[in-house]
Amino acid sequence: APLHPISRPKTSAPPPSSPPWLLRRKTTPPATPSCVADLPGRGRGLVAARNVREGEVLFSESPVLLYPATLASLSSYCAACFRSLSPDAAFPCPSCRAAAFCSPACSAASHPRLLCAALCNGVALAAAAPTDSVQEPLLFLLSAYSLPEPSLHAILSLSSAPPPAPGTQDPAGLHAAVAALVPPHMLPAGFSPDLTAALLAKDRGNSFAIMEPYRPGMSLELLKARAYAVYHRASLLNHDCLPNACHFDYPDRPGPGNTDIVVRSLHDIPEGREVCISYFAANWRYADRQRRLLEDYGFRCECDRCQVESRWKDDEENENEGGDGDGDDAMEEEDGEEEDGDGGDDGMEEEGDGGDDDFPHAYFFVRYLCDSEGCWGMLAPLPPSPNGELSHIFECNLCGKLRKEEDAMVSKQNLSSTGRTLGVGNLSGSSGSFMSFSARKVQAPFT
Repeated sequence: APLHPISRPKTSAPPPSSPPWLLRRKTTPPATPSCVADLPGRGRGLVAARNVREGEVLFSESPVLLYPATLASLSSYCAACFRSLSPDAAFPCPSCRAAAFCSPACSAASHPRLLCAALCNGVALAAAAPTDSVQEPLLFLLSAYSLPEPSLHAILSLSSAPPPAPGTQDPAGLHAAVAALVPPHMLPAGFSPDLTAALLAKDRGNSFAIMEPYRPGMSLELLKARAYAVYHRASLLNHDCLPNACHFDYPDRPGPGNTDIVVRSLHDIPEGREVCISYFAANWRYADRQRRLLEDYGFRCECDRCQVESRWKDDEENENEGGDGDGDDAMEEEDGEEEDGDGGDDGMEEEGDGGDDDFPHAYFFVRYLCDSEGCWGMLAPLPPSPNGELSHIFECNLCGKLRKEEDAMVSKQNLSSTGRTLGVGNLSGSSGSFMSFSARKVQAPFT
């Protein structure tokens, strides 16, 4: 989930490391933009505490816990702040020598003590976690068990994800690995298989990915997480398939707070309305969204978009008739059909000929979905100026692209002039084509 401002084309130089709006003079808002509320049928969530304007920062928050995504990432990112490491200016950890830091200050802050102890025996750690799918939860446990007791309790207070599918995670095996890798005197009071299983459930349901830096021209499908973070307030954000907010992170910006999560409104939010993000890329198809939410979060979504799309003919059935279901192929195929005069939107309009009535949310995608090839990140307006003037520049929270508001209006006019809605085939890539964009950490792509 990346980043940054001021007018640059798709293939320009990388964005500046610190966006101008973060450098503006701070002003005291008239009231806190968001607050915690108990929501019927949805548990605790965040709602707008007052009328919120588009682009406003609803909150920013430092993580309760940070940990590396994989063992391989240790050589590329600071073990304390997870900024990109310069090979010529890295400070190796004096204890394990396997991790490195970007500055003397980060070296003094160090990294999780149990993780450091496990890294001292790198051969055993690599043997215990031979693949990324095992490394990630093991690195989480080694980091979580290093926390002071209040922080550990803060994580345990978060909601839990449903039990993992059989064969996807082995809590007992991971617990045994921690016990084998760490000297007994370093393990915290209460260390037990039950506590380990409880922590893993918190991690699956609440961790956010901090992404590798995006560079123009790179394949976003290959973009991975550099680290994961658990945030106390951000964990309260519920899901909506047409979210009214999205989150940004700026891990390579200078100064403190580079791992803070920043949540901004996409559009005006009236007082009392729930603040929601999307737990995955917004272009996913209805069936894939429902499957992911049920398997990984234990609920079915009944948002406005899902209620509309649930009435359509099954998307996967249409895909099977037209090919192997690969999103990029589907887009190319439909583009070709449009050139032949058949139109690329039939996947949406097959259930009826009502156009916008079939998909009243089409403009949401024109305005708020990044149009960089293969990206599908969310576009949020930059924050209003200190005097309250709204910005007309939109920032992608994945690739960092900036787009002027008038560009979205041109897209809308083009959409209207064709008399078509924005078709599912034009929106949807493979549901797993960019899994690391997930606001939440659960990332295994559908196959």
